[in-house]
Amino acid sequence: MDPENVNIRETCTDTVFERGRNYRDEGRIQRIERFGDVVTAAVRGSSLYDVTVELGENTVDARCTCPYQGTGECKHVVAVLLDVVANPPQDESEHVERVIEDVSSGDLRAFVRDTLAENPDLREQFLARFGDDHKSVEAYRERIEELFDQHTEDYPVVTGAIDFSHFFESAEQYRERERYWAAVTVYRALFEGIDDNHGRIDAAYDHYAKDLQSALDGYVDCVLAADPSEGEFEQYAGALEAQAMSEPRINEEQFRRALNALEERR
Repeated sequence: MDPENVNIRETCTDTVFERGRNYRDEGRIQRIERFGDVVTAAVRGSSLYDVTVELGENTVDARCTCPYQGTGECKHVVAVLLDVVANPPQDESEHVERVIEDVSSGDLRAFVRDTLAENPDLREQFLARFGDDHKSVEAYRERIEELFDQHTEDYPVVTGAIDFSHFFESAEQYRERERYWAAVTVYRALFEGIDDNHGRIDAAYDHYAKDLQSALDGYVDCVLAADPSEGEFEQYAGALEAQAMSEPRINEEQFRRALNALEERR
């Protein structure tokens, strides 16, 4: 990771850059940590927002839980990037690696078991990477519904960006292992869950549109990579058709495009 190679001004608008710089100068970054190429931070705005930034040689892959819908990165991400360049946080990965080398296999297994028992999202990613089974679409949908329910406990609509990254990470783990049908179940649950809950979304529309499109793209790629039979192809194409026809048809165009892509690349 070489932050000096990243032109922060190119990642955002001029107005957002100035706001991000002000946020950093005002001390709004509550926490910032680095593990390898990934920086995680918490930035205080109207709420406390979680920021994740992965820096490549000349690229920035950033996520923030704020409802920003404008061009480029948000001011919270910009504040974190500026802080990383000005005062790079200590990389904890090497220290963790040294500690792992000194831990017995029994203690390490016990720690993993306890951690997975307490963190269902992490457990899901672990099983996606190392397990031989996977959840159903319905099971993933239940998890997504729970997230929407949690974000509407105090207000009838969602006013922020729900973080679905652990679902995408699980799907990517399945893809890396060429378990394409397992990845398909995750992507399908995501696009159905986001689309079916669109009536509860009252902010961060761009965030949800992007996640919906990412789920559709992943779904199409994995259905085709699985080399489906004619019956299987019709089944998974039918899922897109059914969602396109579901009311209200707010995201119908995105589903139609995904269906056309699936059929054209068949």
